[in-house]
Amino acid sequence: MKIAILSPIAWRTPPRKYGPWEQVSSNISEGLVERGVDVTLFATGDSLTIGKLDSVCERPYAEYPDVDPKVAECLHISHLMEQAGHFDIIHNNFDFLPLSYSRLINTPMVTTIHGFSSPKIIPVFKKYNSTSYYVSISNSDRSPELSYTATVYNGIDTRAFSFNAESGESLLFFGRIHPEKGVSEAIEIAKKSNRQLIISGLIQDHDYFTNKVSPFIDGQEIVYVGNSGPLDRNKLLGGAFALLHPIGFEEPFGLSVVEAMMCGTPVIAFKRGSMSELILDGKTGFLVNNVEEAVEAVNSIEFIDRRDCMEWATSTFSSQKMVDGYLDVYQQILR
Repeated sequence: MKIAILSPIAWRTPPRKYGPWEQVSSNISEGLVERGVDVTLFATGDSLTIGKLDSVCERPYAEYPDVDPKVAECLHISHLMEQAGHFDIIHNNFDFLPLSYSRLINTPMVTTIHGFSSPKIIPVFKKYNSTSYYVSISNSDRSPELSYTATVYNGIDTRAFSFNAESGESLLFFGRIHPEKGVSEAIEIAKKSNRQLIISGLIQDHDYFTNKVSPFIDGQEIVYVGNSGPLDRNKLLGGAFALLHPIGFEEPFGLSVVEAMMCGTPVIAFKRGSMSELILDGKTGFLVNNVEEAVEAVNSIEFIDRRDCMEWATSTFSSQKMVDGYLDVYQQILR
């Protein structure tokens, strides 16, 4: 079986810091290669893989302003599509744009839908619904207007995270700094809980950071440590008392939620989107509806067994299990 994995090119695959779609693309690619599958990863030229790497875009456009995103994306996607006949399956992790090539090639294309940035993009998915194979990353993120081949949860490399049986005292927010991720709510929860909050993440909305986050950062009770890479991420997630995830949108998945539990850290999340699929309420964290309930949950974290968090995440959200799911999808299509 020869598989082409199409990764986004905003960031390196795997990302140096932020880049969830690139991270999942990497986990799929590396996991398949470890199973003996012939994999070619189409990503930026500085990407890392134990399989084959093919690229026409040397640098990720989110890191290099001189790279035009639209030009880079056109060159990147067309480069794979012109070689489509060399592969048994094309696995698209690059949203809706590659679908516009799908009826021009004979190779079947699997598209993992990593969420819908806007309802305005759904017409593209609808157009190719009958000739494509869609995979959702959670049951909650399925559009009723589309047909799906499977749900395959995002999986993470368990070797990249260390279990910590003893927690620290600080709460943690780990994610992009944006209103929909609930950073200001996390600050409120921490203050009402009388606990330090450590914030780590890419500043995606600078006005929001300036007006709603920065005024509270004092280096003592509210600490911003920047956009953390893999080594710092493992230390931060494993050392936290709990991860706060007070999202303000229907999140399709939450890598940081799974990563925290993998380290043994329970998660307190607003009950929206996929959170009820990721968190076992009362066992690996708490699902709450507002700030007040989140504060109550902080006071109940001591009743959560950190080993339960790790065992749940390892058994349900490992890259090995994710690869199993995609191999089933590929074989179903080829049959």
